[in-house]
Amino acid sequence: MKNLKKKVRFRINLKSKHLLAIMTIFCICCIIATFASGISTAPLQEAAGFILVPFEKSIGKISSVLTDMQNRMREKEEILSENEDLKAQIDSLTQQNNKLIQDQTELVRLQELYNLDQQYSDYPKVAARIISKDPGNWYDTFMINKGSSDGIRVDNNVIAGKGLVGIVTEVGSDWATVRSIIDDSSNVSAMAVSTSDNCVVEGNKELIDEGKLSFRQLYDKENKVTAGERIVTSNISEKYVEGLFIGYVSEIKEESNNLTKAGTIVTPVDFQHLKDVLVITVNKQDYLDGTAVVEGESDEE
Repeated sequence: MKNLKKKVRFRINLKSKHLLAIMTIFCICCIIATFASGISTAPLQEAAGFILVPFEKSIGKISSVLTDMQNRMREKEEILSENEDLKAQIDSLTQQNNKLIQDQTELVRLQELYNLDQQYSDYPKVAARIISKDPGNWYDTFMINKGSSDGIRVDNNVIAGKGLVGIVTEVGSDWATVRSIIDDSSNVSAMAVSTSDNCVVEGNKELIDEGKLSFRQLYDKENKVTAGERIVTSNISEKYVEGLFIGYVSEIKEESNNLTKAGTIVTPVDFQHLKDVLVITVNKQDYLDGTAVVEGESDEE
């Protein structure tokens, strides 16, 4: 009984490296014995197959899984690379599209200036770009990049879009300040086109949020002026040349004196997005003095 306990203890305490050495020696002895005795290797082959074939299959499966993972990683890298290329292309196309939109906007604006120039072809004009303005959303007072060296003077009328913008109030050699007709201090002597009845158009920053100006003192005894009537600068204006388009009548009502009418005008000018303007380089006073030269006329007799 004591010997059996010793053997059991020995087997339990046997280290793995000793067990490996014993199994190695045993295998070598079996191989030698097999070759020496001529015994068939079939049992050993069967045992090896029983052990190795599943191992090989497992290795094969693991290899296949690793190969698939590698292929997926490669595909993922290729997709990421293609994605980066596509992002770069999208960024490039976006920039090109934005440039085209800017060019298109610029073209529309220049076309409007050209049409306006043709509409008032009798007046000499200088094109200018707005370089600064007073704080706020609206261009009630702003500065342009042309001045006295370009023939611009105080009281020159300024137009843009499809109508009257304002008047020059200050001039430097290469700059000028413009007060627009939407400014609260602005008033323009105007008239209705169909009747030639005079009125006064005033700036109103509250109305301009709706794209409108106000007018008053319209003498319309026969009630001919209605919504849609064109309002232009009057021939009796002291500072504005005649016939510059201001806008369309949108509302009209009797004033408290029951003699004249007041109302609102829709302006064709976008006073929130001005960029380029045309400055008429002759003043109303020049026409009154007889010193204004109309474009297309010659000094030669």
